[in-house]
Amino acid sequence: MKRERVFVVGASAGGLEPLQRLIGGLPGDFPAAVLVVLHLRADSSSALPAILGRAGRLPADRAEDGQPIEPGRVYVAPPDVHLVVRPGELGLVHGPTENGHRPAIDPLFRSAARVYGRGVVGIVLSGALDDGTAGLAAVKAAGGIAVVQSPADALYPAMPRSAMRRVDVDFVAPSSELPPLLVRLAGTHAPDDLPASATDPSPDPVEEALVPDQPPTGTTDGRVSGFSCPDCNGALWETHEGGVTKYRCRVGHAWTEAGLLLQQGDSLEVALWTALRVIGERAELAEKIRERAIARGHRHAAKLFDERLEEFGHDARVLRDVLGRPELAAVEERLAVLGQLGGEEEALSHADDPPGAEASR
Repeated sequence: MKRERVFVVGASAGGLEPLQRLIGGLPGDFPAAVLVVLHLRADSSSALPAILGRAGRLPADRAEDGQPIEPGRVYVAPPDVHLVVRPGELGLVHGPTENGHRPAIDPLFRSAARVYGRGVVGIVLSGALDDGTAGLAAVKAAGGIAVVQSPADALYPAMPRSAMRRVDVDFVAPSSELPPLLVRLAGTHAPDDLPASATDPSPDPVEEALVPDQPPTGTTDGRVSGFSCPDCNGALWETHEGGVTKYRCRVGHAWTEAGLLLQQGDSLEVALWTALRVIGERAELAEKIRERAIARGHRHAAKLFDERLEEFGHDARVLRDVLGRPELAAVEERLAVLGQLGGEEEALSHADDPPGAEASR
């Protein structure tokens, strides 16, 4: 007995156009469900289902919690919730963010791999950093098929390059060639030996964090990293998912190395501006106390506050100097660019590649 396949697609920066090409090129009788995560702002109002519905012949809908998975339909993750797969149905979870994203790609890929095993086809499209790599590795580990958009065809090639570097992908193709590839894969059926998790699925980390009887200690698997979570300031444990190093806190927030590095830069700037604000407020308060001390004739106390005001002024000048250094902004900008390209070595090695240089395997 054979089973139909399920297709899971992850995209981030620059991913809308290849998504439109992918969905737009599928026939109206496509015999499998397509589940889509595009990284969105939490406060956005996504028009993605309507955009994808107009792009092709398959009906595209905003995913609903508990909705049955039916072939020939496109299900899109809504903003600010993770889209996960449960046996025969979809799940929406307002769980901890992954690499700062909700919805995130990895929870969809992990859960689909756990439930459908060799019936899953995972597709990673354009995006910055390395989101989707660990999820695609889970798809491969479960016996599924891994597909990646050609980096030369992607506006932001980091996500495809990261996946190709760490996962034994089955196919690499430009977005224009993905629809016929998916049609071909949909015509091949996966063996009907469901993974054990399909009948007794263990919760995904994003769902496990919300289990009512979860112990207060939370999940602390892995090795203590010495780093703190940018989302909740809790300790991070170092884990490894499909060859990707991840840092996960006890409540479930997860970060890849590249994501954590860039987020730390943002957190550092916020911390410096906060410190400058606090110094300014302390200086203003110290000045008021000094003026009252002078008015009361307490000259010794006023002199002490004079010294403190000098220290506050010095500290404020140092912070303004640090925050104003253009070379610091240039370093952060360079890190962001490397995150978009997939790393300096990768960027240089592919700098002269013509479009479509990567051949499908």
